[in-house]
Amino acid sequence: MMTAISTGGGMIEVIEIDGAAVTMSGDFFQTLVYIKSPGKLVAHIEGSFACDEISLHQGSSSFIEIKADQFIGTAVENELLAMEEVLFIKKIHPVLPIMARKNLRVPFITCNEMLEYNKDKNLELWQLAVDYESMRGTISEQQVFEKMREILRIMQNAIDLGLKGTKYADRILGPQSLTFQKKLKDNKLVEGDVLNQVILYTSAMMEVKSAMGVIVAAPTAGSCGALPGAVIGVGNALGLSEDEMVKALLAAGMIGLFIAAHATFAAEVGGCMAECGSGSGMAAAGIIGLQGGTLEQALGAASMALQSCLGMVCDMIADRVEAPCLNRNVMAATNATSCANMALSDYNHLIPLDEVIETMKRVGDAMPNTLCCTGLGGLAITKTAKEIEARLAQGEINEAKPFFKVC
Repeated sequence: MMTAISTGGGMIEVIEIDGAAVTMSGDFFQTLVYIKSPGKLVAHIEGSFACDEISLHQGSSSFIEIKADQFIGTAVENELLAMEEVLFIKKIHPVLPIMARKNLRVPFITCNEMLEYNKDKNLELWQLAVDYESMRGTISEQQVFEKMREILRIMQNAIDLGLKGTKYADRILGPQSLTFQKKLKDNKLVEGDVLNQVILYTSAMMEVKSAMGVIVAAPTAGSCGALPGAVIGVGNALGLSEDEMVKALLAAGMIGLFIAAHATFAAEVGGCMAECGSGSGMAAAGIIGLQGGTLEQALGAASMALQSCLGMVCDMIADRVEAPCLNRNVMAATNATSCANMALSDYNHLIPLDEVIETMKRVGDAMPNTLCCTGLGGLAITKTAKEIEARLAQGEINEAKPFFKVC
């Protein structure tokens, strides 16, 4: 039996297997050797197979966990199975595109470290992201760039699908972006071509997510609209190439790295600040890249966007990641656009990005659990929200179809 938790950003962590505490993030090939007694098995395995980690776990069953960049070889496996102490062997494949490894080294892990690393290089933010990912994943710079191109195309495809309209029975909101698109074409909206395109793309992406379509959890499923909506919306409005938008997403990812390392993407920990707030900061840096701004302006834009989102709560209506999630994704995307323009105009962000991210962590720690994706506070407990929740729950009972919340 396996127990796992969501850690945000489309990530999970396995925390228990067969009653034994474990820590698995899907970034190793995992071999589990179930045993009657450990004896000298651990030492034997270490001497027979090069692995990153090996540990003994005892719960309802006892097993030896082996983490490596590959499964144990057939010869070693057959040798183990022939031993009286060994019951059977299970294998768990990695799910992440980039594997972990022992003694993993990266060029930097904070914004200040990145600036120090860049002192004699004068690289742009997207280039620093390529440096980081290339070293982290032991892959070529071109592979990093092309992987991000794949991600961009998934995002673009989701937006295109959303603009054609989406259908899904078990949701609160319908395809509202269709009406927005028509009003935009008919000049019935307040002028602001780029901003309206950002709103449209963000809405379309969120509707595809709510229709269970394929999206990129960037930084999370619940905040998947803001980053692509802003970057692709601005990029298309400016008539920029696919390569330029790839660079913008790489720059955005660098901001996300710092947030993931020192704060959180999980609404269960930091409310919507952790999700839409992070997406907004990431998008702001990406937009600076689209406009050819400087590294300092990108970091300033990210800082201002995050500052604007501190303390934002997560209070989903009826446990569906739709409302007020759609509004907040749009707010995050438009906030990113505004903060990018402010940074391009050399507005003073005052607080360095590292310190803002540290503040995100402190604010998240201080937030009550009722406002962190639990459905126990905020809009989630209003009279109307409870009526919507009851109506949807009745539908689940009638169809014998349980619903599982996903932040």
